[in-house]
Amino acid sequence: MAELAGAEVVLERPSDPAHGDYATNVALRLAPAKRIPPRELAQELAARAAALVDVERAEVAGPGFLNLFVTDAFLAEALGEIGDDYGGGSAERSERVNVEMVSANPTGPITVAAARNGAYGDSVARLLDFAGHDVVREFYYNNVGGQMDRFRESVAARRRGEEPPEDGYRGSYVDELAQSEGDPVPRMLERIGASLERFRIHFDVWTLQSVIAQNAGAAVQELDTYEAEGTLWARTTAHGDDKDRPLIRSSDGSFLYYAADVAYVRDKFDRGFDRLIYVLGADHHGYVARLKAAAAMLGYEPDRLEVLLYQLVHLTKGGEQTRMSKRRGDVVFLEELMDEIGVDAARWYLVNRGPDQAIDIDVDLAAEKSQKNPVYYVQYAHARIAGILRNSRGPLPGSGARPEQSLAVEERDLIKRLAEFPALVAEATARRSPQALPTYAIRVADDFHRFYHDHPVLASDAEPFRLGRASATHRVIARTLQPVGVEPPDQM
Repeated sequence: MAELAGAEVVLERPSDPAHGDYATNVALRLAPAKRIPPRELAQELAARAAALVDVERAEVAGPGFLNLFVTDAFLAEALGEIGDDYGGGSAERSERVNVEMVSANPTGPITVAAARNGAYGDSVARLLDFAGHDVVREFYYNNVGGQMDRFRESVAARRRGEEPPEDGYRGSYVDELAQSEGDPVPRMLERIGASLERFRIHFDVWTLQSVIAQNAGAAVQELDTYEAEGTLWARTTAHGDDKDRPLIRSSDGSFLYYAADVAYVRDKFDRGFDRLIYVLGADHHGYVARLKAAAAMLGYEPDRLEVLLYQLVHLTKGGEQTRMSKRRGDVVFLEELMDEIGVDAARWYLVNRGPDQAIDIDVDLAAEKSQKNPVYYVQYAHARIAGILRNSRGPLPGSGARPEQSLAVEERDLIKRLAEFPALVAEATARRSPQALPTYAIRVADDFHRFYHDHPVLASDAEPFRLGRASATHRVIARTLQPVGVEPPDQM
């Protein structure tokens, strides 16, 4: 089609099958430049398209839309393209990418709010892996400072049989840590790592803030700075920030937070990363401009640094919302959520909304083993197909096996849905939008269940082709769930 139109042609699936398998507005877009009425141009393109071997017929609709009806052979060929690497390798150029996420200080177990950071960041990392990039997942933490002092003192107080300080930390995990001697921070960090591994997030690098801060002096020397009010400032407003950022107190020479931020940006680029991705809560929106300014002042293209922001998570159980505060002790930890609803559901529900939206998780629904629960519904489709494939008669044909009869509407719909996957996953990667995948997985499951309800696969005249189609659907569901971090079971 692109050759016929002389321009890029974007094909969309009409909501009404009567309007074709695919539709395009290319005539409307090109008509002004060609000085031809859109409908006339669409009729010209329709005549050319109808001559293509893969097009059964082409129709013009409305002011100049072009509707295309493709052949069964074309759909069978599209199905045959679904192999083990289907949808992968979309990157035009492979990059070394650092994804820094979670990065919670070890003052307590990972909370559900921090778990959204991990689920979102890891899904973005998985998408980048899937596209062909070299991805490193990094956890950045601190073990010194006022927050860590309060945590240590809270544990020490419990060891003495006393209440923690008013601004300290409470909860059963503090009491547990108090049962053994020594610094509680390493044990807390070990527990955090174990929780995240269970959550299917493996960190390649654990970076200590105090180590990075040792290089703050060298990093600061590379910046555009000035002195005012007894402080050395970075001129970040020259690079899009809303205000300049303080670096060093002149009174005692101590480095401030932004100096450590700059040193960390420098450290990552010095390690040879082409792209830096930070995953932060929405309350850190001010970090976007200041981190990009750091990259620019250090001599790097600021677009090589991305900050992905996400909103809060709310849990409801029995119709009531759970409040969360790590210090007060009335907090829901990731471990508790995984115990309650399982790892698959936890990963699904923390990814299935865009990061700019707050998430409300109905714990009762998420724990259900029924088709009202979307993750269970999709996994059931995968397991159902696995059962069909196990019970097939003889060797499994290739997914592109030719149909011996005309395809039913439901068959065509499913094949067209499967054919959407490469473009969808490429767009989800480019937009850092893994939430597109759960939505797509539900639609694939819908299409398969709708087809299977009316068209048996086994012991039918069309068994070879339908088995190939079932196998392709099985593969696409699995590939869709992988970036989300959800397992595709073969039995349920």
